[in-house]
Amino acid sequence: MTGVSNELSKDNKYEMRMSSKNVLITGGAGFIGSNLVDKLLAEGGWEITVVDDFNDFYSPQIKRSNVSAHLKRENYRLHEADIRDAEALERIFAERNFGTIVHLAARAGVRPSLAEPKLYAETNINGTLNLLELARQHGVRQFVFGSSSSVYGVNEKVPFAESDPIFNPISPYAATKGAGELLCHTYSHLYDIRCVCLRFFTVYGARQRPDLAIHKFTKMIEEGKPIPVFGDGTTRRDYTYVDDILQGVRAAMDYDASVYEVLNLGESQTVELRELISLIEKAVGKSAVIDRQPMQPGDVPITYADISRAREKLGYNPTTKIADGIPKFVEWYQENSLHR
Repeated sequence: MTGVSNELSKDNKYEMRMSSKNVLITGGAGFIGSNLVDKLLAEGGWEITVVDDFNDFYSPQIKRSNVSAHLKRENYRLHEADIRDAEALERIFAERNFGTIVHLAARAGVRPSLAEPKLYAETNINGTLNLLELARQHGVRQFVFGSSSSVYGVNEKVPFAESDPIFNPISPYAATKGAGELLCHTYSHLYDIRCVCLRFFTVYGARQRPDLAIHKFTKMIEEGKPIPVFGDGTTRRDYTYVDDILQGVRAAMDYDASVYEVLNLGESQTVELRELISLIEKAVGKSAVIDRQPMQPGDVPITYADISRAREKLGYNPTTKIADGIPKFVEWYQENSLHR
């Protein structure tokens, strides 16, 4: 019996070692997800499975372009599925022994969530619950959850720290992300699934969604169209370059010092909206036409990340300042006609 036990132990260790390099990335055809796939493919050694539903929140053609090169790789699999569809997800889990889940799929955006709160709740809460439940059933030990700085709401204390209360969200989107973090904590506590919740602060860079300010402003300034500026232009955001976000996500995939963490990933500096517009104007080489509008419900006056905890836990060290990141984004935008 001793020999059999040792042999099983060896097999189990081998299976665990192999499965640890099998990763499921939800939303892997989107902005952050497809860039993460690029990073893992370049790193090598990973078996990558992507789930994306290619919904029409923005052009599915853009997302298909994001994954076109990935589809040529033998260690990459793409499943077109909705995370609300538990049966579809079960079939995917039956095919693979995942060691890590990076859950980035979500209905995104503060303002659109005001119009479709039920859709946001079904996707961001129920979809997250589906994945956590499958992680429990299949023994997945590492779960990285893409949360948002929106959970802080109108936070009067700056910079925002993970210990700050998040009980006053001001949009359905923010509420669903906070709920996702709570579900992660529940499953971590009950089932020993290591959950690392990453609060992203206004990510930009190559493949950024076309509905986001930097992308939208670049397009409108190039075309000479008025850009909508909500408020007086003094709102401030902690804009974070996608390569810096990926550094944090990749470190979270390897994190093993505790079973549950919530960590800010930002640049830890704030930029006024009017300064952002000026940087885009300079990079594009044209002046913006400003269309001033009132502040919108759900918008917050400032986001500002305290990243000291991420530095300590993940070795997180963002390096791309906004003055360098905006020209990089504009250069990418001008070279990719599909995104224009």
